Amino acid sequence: MIGIVAVSHSRPLAEAAADLALRMGGDAPPTVRIAAGGPDGDLGTDATAIAEALAEADSGDGVLVLMDLGSALLSAEMAREFTADPDRIVLSPAPFVEGLVSAVVTAAGGATLADTAAEVARAADAKRAQLGATEPDAPTAVPAEPASGQLSFETTVINPSGLHARPAATFVKAASRYDADVQITDLDGGAQPVSARSLLALMSLGVRQGARVRVTATGPQARDALAELRSLIDDGFGEV
Repeated sequence: MIGIVAVSHSRPLAEAAADLALRMGGDAPPTVRIAAGGPDGDLGTDATAIAEALAEADSGDGVLVLMDLGSALLSAEMAREFTADPDRIVLSPAPFVEGLVSAVVTAAGGATLADTAAEVARAADAKRAQLGATEPDAPTAVPAEPASGQLSFETTVINPSGLHARPAATFVKAASRYDADVQITDLDGGAQPVSARSLLALMSLGVRQGARVRVTATGPQARDALAELRSLIDDGFGEV
């Protein structure tokens, strides 16, 4: 599993963001290391401390780095050059908090460094979509019927918070455990299906309590995946 390093000017900020992300990561989250604050414990970043965190987080599958502000990027770039294999270190452009949460959940599902980095790079898109900050000429998508060969179910989301934050992370981690391509559609929202392995895509749907959803799956373990996912939704993710 890949490692993750959170680089921040403020240790309390980094610790709080890491705590939030790890709470979403389930029972077997990736290794997360914090490199925060200057050498004297004040606000700032320290390339040497970042290099040490990179070494601690790297189990051999590479490390994804999330940074908060401008000079954190400069320090992280310098620290990467200190490592034995800089190509195994990826610096993400994602927003610090959203990116860290997405990275932990995605990596916990077994994604590679490249796949996790690609997913996390879209972290800002979910918030833009929820706020309606989309391209003005983008057409309204119509939910498609399940393609031939897919298994699917339709149900209503009953938990009070809908598919946000913790329930969404639980859904993504469950979908990621199976050898199946799983997608979910908000039938009331008029959106296209999104991957059930993407926390950011799922949260961008803004699925609320009472919404109807369709979950489809293809692949060797499609039936098992759908059985667990339907159970999660119909049981209200333990919130009901």
